[in-house]
Amino acid sequence: MAKRDAKHITIIKREEVIEGGHHGGAWKVAYADFVTAMMAFFLLMWLLNATTEVQRRGLADYFSPSASVSVQRSGTGKPLGGESPFEEGAAISDRGTVAVMNANAPPVDQDDDGSDTVATRTVHAEAVGGPAIAEMQAGPGGPLGNKPAERRAVAEQAKRDEQARREEQANFAHAAAEMQKAIEADPDLAPIARQLAIDLTPEGLRVQIRDSDGQPMFATGSPEPNDRARAVLQRLTPMLMALHEPIAIAGYTDSTPYAGVGRTNWELSSDRANATRRILTEAGLPDSRIKDVTGHGDRDPLLPESPTSAANRRVAILLVRSAPPLAGATHAPH
Repeated sequence: MAKRDAKHITIIKREEVIEGGHHGGAWKVAYADFVTAMMAFFLLMWLLNATTEVQRRGLADYFSPSASVSVQRSGTGKPLGGESPFEEGAAISDRGTVAVMNANAPPVDQDDDGSDTVATRTVHAEAVGGPAIAEMQAGPGGPLGNKPAERRAVAEQAKRDEQARREEQANFAHAAAEMQKAIEADPDLAPIARQLAIDLTPEGLRVQIRDSDGQPMFATGSPEPNDRARAVLQRLTPMLMALHEPIAIAGYTDSTPYAGVGRTNWELSSDRANATRRILTEAGLPDSRIKDVTGHGDRDPLLPESPTSAANRRVAILLVRSAPPLAGATHAPH
């Protein structure tokens, strides 16, 4: 056996790994900046895809640090109306005013017939805390389009609508006066002329034939009109035929419960409205003009404070407007 060399010594080194100390949260800030930048990038991509060139110019000008500027036109309701406050790249802020259009402003221009198509009001640009934005509207047509052709089309349509409203209003007023005179001029119908109510409502021209104490238009509980009511309807038919609007007929009762069995005021009011329709069509009114026939029972009294009053028993014939009513439309005399 070989002798162990006592002078040979084996040394084993073991290195202890010590991890580095705390380096702070700087990486979190960098990561947050990265996420924010990506969100802004994708938002930019979406805006580039969802907007037009004119709208992008408007957005850019909105955030421009330049002085307050005024806008010549408005567009689609998007920021700055989708338009730029610069015309062909030249700032127009030196004009110093903003044109704000609304229905309540005093008219600037009038058509040949005296009707104003667009009302404008001028305010100073310095009154706006930032870039001034013009809000332009053409009456009920809403915001004007981006292009001059679109603006002209909207203005022309507004003019046609206005003319149609005025013509319809004039036709209704003339028809109301003619109906009233026709009933008063007839010796047989003059005594019940006060039971005929003709007025202009937001819905159209309304003709109501009402009961009166001692002079009913329908026998108690009966859906058939008496001779006086029938004569009134026949006299009104030619004047209704002279107009072209659709006709809605509605029947009403008072609040006194129906005395019969198996029937109510609902059936009675509906039957009276339908009987009125038959008389009008038999007198020559085209059935195609009839829009609807309804019964309201006692739910819409003419005199709410006197629900059992005879005047609540009535039939209403409504010529339905084909154009929106004029602002401030007045009622024709009853």
